[in-house]
Amino acid sequence: MTEEPKEHWLVRPETIRKLWWGFSVVLALTVIAQLAIYVKGYFVVDGWFGFGAVYGFASCVLMVLFAKALGVVLKRPNDYYKESEGDDDA
Repeated sequence: MTEEPKEHWLVRPETIRKLWWGFSVVLALTVIAQLAIYVKGYFVVDGWFGFGAVYGFASCVLMVLFAKALGVVLKRPNDYYKESEGDDDA
């Protein structure tokens, strides 16, 4: 009797779907909460409705794009650490 290994609960597709829905609801509620709670920004822009959500999303997108560009600049070839053919010192 071979017992099939159970998947971790975070790997299951139904759990992932529930987490996406849960996080989306929490994020939507935090934006909707701004209707009841007055936000006085230091600048005019940061007092706009939903500014924090838009600013956070835009910052995240810019960080991902910057990381992708940095990866292209810093990437090394696959054989970067291989010994050269002429090295017989080892």
